[in-house]
Amino acid sequence: MTPLLLVAHGTRSGDVARPLADAVAARSGLDVRLAYADVRGPAIAEVVAGLPHAVVVPAFLAAGHHVRRDLPAQLAAAGAGAFPMTPAIGPDPVLAAAALDRLGEAGWRHGDPVVLAAAGSADAVALGQVRQAARLLQGAIGRRVRVGFAASAAPRVDALVAGLRATGERRISVATWLLSPGMFADRVAGCGADVVAAPLGTHPAVVDTILARYEAAVARAA
Repeated sequence: MTPLLLVAHGTRSGDVARPLADAVAARSGLDVRLAYADVRGPAIAEVVAGLPHAVVVPAFLAAGHHVRRDLPAQLAAAGAGAFPMTPAIGPDPVLAAAALDRLGEAGWRHGDPVVLAAAGSADAVALGQVRQAARLLQGAIGRRVRVGFAASAAPRVDALVAGLRATGERRISVATWLLSPGMFADRVAGCGADVVAAPLGTHPAVVDTILARYEAAVARAA
């Protein structure tokens, strides 16, 4: 079987995407390799060295700069520009359902105002896709879902929570549109909301979405 190269955004918090890569390997039996696009190693060039072929799956919840420009450039520079690359895993209705699961696990109750918290980006396409994810979550919840960011975009999630509090909302819930622990997840956790969901992590829906992207790419290649 063709190896699956899972590429995540790195963080100084450690090898945070490793549990997800391990979960994908355990579910599928595939040879799953993990690389990081930024901040930490292993870098893409290290992982693809000596790898004749792989399907590249970007473990990103929106197709911002890294997915559309940086990742293809790094693959090309490493001599792996011909490796098929799938779209980012988000936004996706299945992942919106996973975000709702995490919100329920954290204690969300029907009637709570909900904020979807994402990392943030300077990329307009990525920001639009986060808002698309909020609309998907809104459809599942049945009430408005606002969008806040941990960095690089407005409104910041802590300011949004404070603004809701100032209007008299007593119990505010935050759904986390992040895959892994790290600096952004820490900022979201400290936003002042009453309920803050954990990152999506190794939720079965995340694993399923990664494998669906991989299988679609293999089918296209065949």
